[in-house]
Amino acid sequence: MDVFFQLFWLFIIVSALTPVLQQKMLVATRARKIMELERSRGSRVITLIHRQEAVSLLGVPLSRFINIEDSEQVLRAIRLTDQEVPIDLILHTPGGLVLAAEQIADALLLHPAKVTVFVPHYAMSGGTLVALSADEIVLDEHAVLGPLDPQLGQMPAASILKVLEQKEPKDIDDETLILADVAAKALRQVREMTLRLLEKHLDAEQAQETAQMLTDGRWTHDYPIRAGEIRQMGLNVSGDMPEAVYTLMSMYPQPRASRPSVEYSPGPLYPEPERKRTSG
Repeated sequence: MDVFFQLFWLFIIVSALTPVLQQKMLVATRARKIMELERSRGSRVITLIHRQEAVSLLGVPLSRFINIEDSEQVLRAIRLTDQEVPIDLILHTPGGLVLAAEQIADALLLHPAKVTVFVPHYAMSGGTLVALSADEIVLDEHAVLGPLDPQLGQMPAASILKVLEQKEPKDIDDETLILADVAAKALRQVREMTLRLLEKHLDAEQAQETAQMLTDGRWTHDYPIRAGEIRQMGLNVSGDMPEAVYTLMSMYPQPRASRPSVEYSPGPLYPEPERKRTSG
């Protein structure tokens, strides 16, 4: 009986420690892959990758987005990088706080060496703001960026201002008028920031036009801006995504569910060679 209880407690301890050890091994593997990519490209590699957290609140996974902690860490990595060393930022995010995204974009914009942003899947909202600071944006064939129109709570700032156009001031309540005033300020501030980023890469007229397009609310906030549209804006967009970036992305897994929603056989798949017909 004593042996049974010892084995039982050993099983409990191993079960509790296994996830911790697996996480530490995964972190160490990611660090090695980042260093390999740095050596192959001669650059500082920074990842800004937001998946859902493995931890959850009442069974609901906690979502990740660009926050002040992210901007602190990215800015520290940039400060630790010599001015002659290029920076490669791997970006995967739904967006986040405008302040944090602007701080990251500003720091990348001022880095003297080449800055490349790799977007293997998506970089929406604040992620797009960060991407615009790069000298080169590398997009997967199906990757997208997104509009930069600011959101006030759940409402687009541009849509709030539409209320002033459609109603007489006497018919609008004070709270909506205050909200519209804040919306106008938010739009102006984001447009000015976007313009400052674009002026490094585009002439003044094209930068004005592109900043207006990205911030004026002509699209919904989740509208996918594809590589072709970004090239038409005059930005330097490439599709030459290193395989190592995809490998690194696979090391940031989503939390496991009881049943995976996507399954496929691992590894590349190629067409089978045609079998030669045999006579007789």
